Amino acid sequence: MNERKRKVADIALTLFIEKGFQETSIQEIIEKANISKGTFYNYFSSKNDCIAEILENIRYDASQQRVAIQIGKDPQDREVLIEQITILMRLNEEKNLRSLFENILYSNQTDLKKLVLQHRVIEMEWLANRLVDVIGEDIREYATEATVLFFGMVQYMLFTLNLTNSQYSLDDLIETHLSYVEVLILEMKKKGSTILNNFEIDLLQTNVHKKVVTKAEILEMAEQLKNQFDFNEDQNDLLDVILSEIERDRVRKIIIKKLLKPFLQLFKETPVASQVQLFTNSIWNYLRTF
Repeated sequence: MNERKRKVADIALTLFIEKGFQETSIQEIIEKANISKGTFYNYFSSKNDCIAEILENIRYDASQQRVAIQIGKDPQDREVLIEQITILMRLNEEKNLRSLFENILYSNQTDLKKLVLQHRVIEMEWLANRLVDVIGEDIREYATEATVLFFGMVQYMLFTLNLTNSQYSLDDLIETHLSYVEVLILEMKKKGSTILNNFEIDLLQTNVHKKVVTKAEILEMAEQLKNQFDFNEDQNDLLDVILSEIERDRVRKIIIKKLLKPFLQLFKETPVASQVQLFTNSIWNYLRTF
């Protein structure tokens, strides 16, 4: 890790929190860090790139500490999980990141909002997997929803505690809310259902980790769908029309967009409904590149 780059990112973070992201100029970061403009642009292409580095540094620090805590211990150890959850939250508290994140999420900065959302979803994915480690493989289908409930409860409890200027222990807060979530998981297992389904979880992860979709990937997804499911005549004909439009030298977006909803409806309540939804979402994202 480039320690000098890390130091500049830390200085930028301090300025972002003190003055606000929009109000902090690159020149101010340069002056505070005592570096040249060329050095800054050697490290970062923009302020957004600087935020990306800050978030990456926080995740790196948290992951290193989490690994160190778990070495030589049982993956099912609940106390280890509580300590691991606390690490990132404590880092966020120490660096006063909550106010910065909220400021970004309520801004018009689409790229920045995506960075913060990605940061949060990565944390959700980590906790969902660790809940499975601790509680057991049989709760995997409930783990993501349990994670959403956990962070939602903790976030609003912290908001209330801070608003009322109340004293609290972060470890006790995590332990208490984890016990609540364990009860909720039992209830989900008892009912055998969740509010979030696999498609919605996949869509969340796809949107956050989204990369540019290519024509080749669209065609490959179509081929996989055909291999998974016997299309009837209507389904096959509409897919052929969509793909023929995508293959054109000049893609007629307006035509394809009008075909996506009817295509999706043809697969309602079929075994591949969620895959078709992902396929149509991918086409929509592909069209946005034109």
